[in-house]
Amino acid sequence: MGKNLIQQARGKGGPRYRAPSFRWKGDAGFGKLKNANAKILDIITSQGHAPLMRVLSDDGEKILVQAPEGIYVGQEITFGDQAQLKNGNVLALKDIPEGTAVFNIEGIPGDGGKFVKTCGSSAKVVSKANNRVSVLLPSNKTKVFLSECRACIGSVAGGGITEKPFLKAGTKYHAKRSKNKLFPIVCGVAMNSVDHPFGGKSTNSKGRPTQSSRNAPPGRKVGKIAPRRTGRKKR
Repeated sequence: MGKNLIQQARGKGGPRYRAPSFRWKGDAGFGKLKNANAKILDIITSQGHAPLMRVLSDDGEKILVQAPEGIYVGQEITFGDQAQLKNGNVLALKDIPEGTAVFNIEGIPGDGGKFVKTCGSSAKVVSKANNRVSVLLPSNKTKVFLSECRACIGSVAGGGITEKPFLKAGTKYHAKRSKNKLFPIVCGVAMNSVDHPFGGKSTNSKGRPTQSSRNAPPGRKVGKIAPRRTGRKKR
């Protein structure tokens, strides 16, 4: 009897495939701060996050926020419509001029930020119309947000992390393990026949086809899913 495929085990949602959030420093976001001043207490490292900064507001609330590039401990930042257009300040999109670089954009007003949170990334405010703000995302796609959604000015810290080579497989393994990602990835033809429909020591070209029906059961739905055509086109 065959074993479950990796995508089947991931869909079940066991601990091997869940994000290990118990190792993280906490939830990062804007908290409940509306119009407040805050001071940066520390810049910390957290697995699964870009660099975070721990801030203390005037009313004594401590929160974790995505750290922008160029921030430093002891700096004052401002939340709300009275904030200046300065690196690290948090404003509503309606109060941010067009062409400004922003990150950690809220999808729904008050959710703390859901978009543009990876190291070194930033988006750009493009246009405003009818209580909506268009933002150019790092993927070069334009997304429309409500004008009340908040965002942080600047770009996320840690932008050079992707330029550093891993050099060793062990380094890549530990980087993946911090988010419970599988490494190394093994192709189906290299597996045993009990682990994958394409597995086994017989030749790859014989036996099972690489196409699968759209209605195939989960253990068989691998390879090319309901392709319109396969192979090279005729000249």
